[in-house]
Amino acid sequence: MQQFKVYQSLWAMERRRPDGLEWTLDEKLAMIRDAGFDGCGVRFADFEYAKTVTAFLRDHGMSWQAQCYPRTVDDLKPILEHVHALGADHLNLQPDVRPYTVDECVPYIEGWRRLAEDAGIAMHIETHRDRMTTDLFFTLHLLDRFPDLRFTADLSHYVVGREFAWPIDEVNHGLMHRILDNTWGFHGRVASREQVQVQLGFPQHQGWVALFMDWWAYGFRSWRRRAAPDATLTFLCELGPSPYAITGADGYELSDRWQESLQMKDAVRALWARTAAG
Repeated sequence: MQQFKVYQSLWAMERRRPDGLEWTLDEKLAMIRDAGFDGCGVRFADFEYAKTVTAFLRDHGMSWQAQCYPRTVDDLKPILEHVHALGADHLNLQPDVRPYTVDECVPYIEGWRRLAEDAGIAMHIETHRDRMTTDLFFTLHLLDRFPDLRFTADLSHYVVGREFAWPIDEVNHGLMHRILDNTWGFHGRVASREQVQVQLGFPQHQGWVALFMDWWAYGFRSWRRRAAPDATLTFLCELGPSPYAITGADGYELSDRWQESLQMKDAVRALWARTAAG
């Protein structure tokens, strides 16, 4: 039976308040566990940090995705060693390179995929600004070259990056659907055409919230058709701290991101259940 797991981003647990008040790592992990998340996204470049976090998650029957940001093909090798040592349901690769042409991307993608395949580790490439996948059109050209590329879809970057006109027209829906048809995991954030992260509960943002829910529903249904009967889809709630989070003149955020993360967790679980039923 296909499964759905909702993770919380540890980066999203940073507060960055003017008063300097931060949760300790132990506090963050306990909050994530007690709130009913299935696991976390864990930065794997720092082995000791990853070891500490994954030990807690393992002890509490939780799981995790390994996150990395390689700038060369060889940068991936130690990350794969860490995954072998600590485990992970998959590797989320954010390609920290900015080639000008698709041809320049080929050695990176082929090299990373070869290393991950040889290591027996599932790997997704994240859609993200200021990375290889920064632009929607460029990423679609990558798909032309690599039709079986597996993405982690963070759609917020393409909404704000392309500054889609509102309402979204069928052409742009079609472009996003093509990304979603190659998506094997999700990072969750709601953007508008001008802001990469908007508050989920504000009345003026509800059109954007509904848009992302519709796209995620399309992506869930698409994944169900493509994935194995016993596969697991992960959704990482990733509501980032300032400057992703909008702050007022006093430097404090305009909403409570932790509460919004809980709201997102419940909303996407309900969405998964609805797409299963229909």
